[in-house]
Amino acid sequence: MTDTVPPAPSAPGDRPVALVTGATRGIGRAVAADLGRTHHVLVGGRDAEAVARVVAELPSAEPFVADLSADEVPPVPTWIDVLVHSAGVEQGNRIAETPRDTWEAVFATNVFAVAELTRVALPGLRAARGLVVTINSGSGFTAGPGGGVYAASKFALRAFTDALREEERANGVRVSSVHPGRTDSDMQRALTEKLGEDYDTDYYLAPVDVADAVRAVVDLPERGTVEMLSIRPTRRR
Repeated sequence: MTDTVPPAPSAPGDRPVALVTGATRGIGRAVAADLGRTHHVLVGGRDAEAVARVVAELPSAEPFVADLSADEVPPVPTWIDVLVHSAGVEQGNRIAETPRDTWEAVFATNVFAVAELTRVALPGLRAARGLVVTINSGSGFTAGPGGGVYAASKFALRAFTDALREEERANGVRVSSVHPGRTDSDMQRALTEKLGEDYDTDYYLAPVDVADAVRAVVDLPERGTVEMLSIRPTRRR
């Protein structure tokens, strides 16, 4: 006799609910735009005007304005089908040249804000038997010279995601970690400049590529979970 999984409960509104942080640019904006085809999207960001512009572009959306690295988390819905953590920062240099406050700033956004928003959102995620997706990085697997601060935060984010997945499995909350390689974005431009490299998008993913991967994770039937997904540009230098 095989175990059967009962069908997921239905969202209380016409559309399932997705909360996307870092949704005003780069990967987060591409994810919000894609999920907006089927979901009611809470558009997360620090800049109220930038958030409002994205909200206006989507068929069903509302703002979720906060600096999650510093502020208390705003009220969240009592029902959340999808929570995508896309907000992130890249700072720091070689270990010998990076002061403590830089470490604290990076971890505040890339780890602590993720943990706190997830904690607050868990009742709504449990009610919906929802899905948490963290946008991690290739730096969540390896670290190199000058990238220790960012990589350490992404290693920590991967550990957080692994622990959350096992803690919430019995509650019906699925947890996925998506690890894009180099992706055309403001962050990538700043990193490329810091490393003294040429910026050539022929060697980068596009934000929509990552959004497509997130869509595949979201659309998987509830009986399965994409626990970890690594995406790399096909062309390499």
